[in-house]
Amino acid sequence: MDNDEFDISFDSRGGKRKRIIYVDDVNYSLVSVKSRLGEKYEIFPADSVVKMFEYLGYFMPDLILMDVNMPDIDGYEAIKSLKADERYSDIPVIFLTGNSDRESVVKGLSLGAADYVIKPFTSSKLIESIETHLNPPKSKDASDEGDGNKPCILVVDDVSSMLRAIQYALHDRYKVYILSKSEDVLDFLRTKRPDLILLDYLMPVLNGFDLIPMIRALADYKETPIIIITTEGTQSHVNEAMTLGASDFIVKPFKPKELNDKVSKHLRIAKELRAIKEDYKRISG
Repeated sequence: MDNDEFDISFDSRGGKRKRIIYVDDVNYSLVSVKSRLGEKYEIFPADSVVKMFEYLGYFMPDLILMDVNMPDIDGYEAIKSLKADERYSDIPVIFLTGNSDRESVVKGLSLGAADYVIKPFTSSKLIESIETHLNPPKSKDASDEGDGNKPCILVVDDVSSMLRAIQYALHDRYKVYILSKSEDVLDFLRTKRPDLILLDYLMPVLNGFDLIPMIRALADYKETPIIIITTEGTQSHVNEAMTLGASDFIVKPFKPKELNDKVSKHLRIAKELRAIKEDYKRISG
C-alpha cells in the first residue's frame, strides 16, 4: 500500500475532510456508502477486518463504520480488538447493519459502539450519526427530554458504552437519566426524583456499595428501589448488597429482557407498597 494513497484531501470549502474507514464484506454496500458520503468525507472501503487493520497501520481515521455480520471476523470481535488497543480505543465506531433486534443493538453498544444505524438507512440519518460523533456536543450528565408520565430511572455507571446500552434497553418504557460520575449522584437526587436507581458496583471515587447507605439516608429515598449492576454474582457479594439496602442485583453481561423484567418487578412492588401505606394512613386516620 502506497502512502500517497493517504494524502490529505479537502472539502469544497477548503477544510480538511474527515477520514472514515467503512468495513463491509459486501462490495455493493462499500460502493454505495462511498458514493453517498464521498463528497463530504474521505471514505476508505475495507472488505474485511484484516483490511481495516491494514489501513490503521498507515493512518488514524476520525471514525469507523462497520457491518456486524462478516465472515472470519465479525463486527463484535473487531470492536473488542479496537477497544482493547490503546492506539485505537478512542476511535468512534458506528455499526451499520441489518441486525435490528434489541439484543443485537444492546450488545453492540455495550461493547463500545458509538451508535448503531440500521440498514436500510437514509443518507441524512447516517450523516447525522456521523456528525454527532465527529463533533460531539458538550456532555450532559443526564438526559432530560420530556417523556410524559413514564417512570423515571437513574442509571449510574462510569463506562459510557454501558450507559448507552442500558439507556437503549429501557428508553421505550421509561424516562432514563444517566450519570457517569458517582460523586454527582447525591446532588442529582436533590433536584430529581427517580422511581428506581441502577448503580454499577465498580466505580471510581464512590462505588455502588458506598452509595447505597448515602442514598438511604436521604428522607425521600428510604424505600426507592436500588438495583446493583455487578460482574460478581457470589452469594457473599449479593448478601452485602442486600444488607446495605439494595433491592436486587443484576450480573453483567445481561440481556435487555432480564433488565426490563427486574426494573418492572421492583417498580410494581414499590407502587404496591405505596398503595398499602396510603390505605393504612386512611384507616388509622
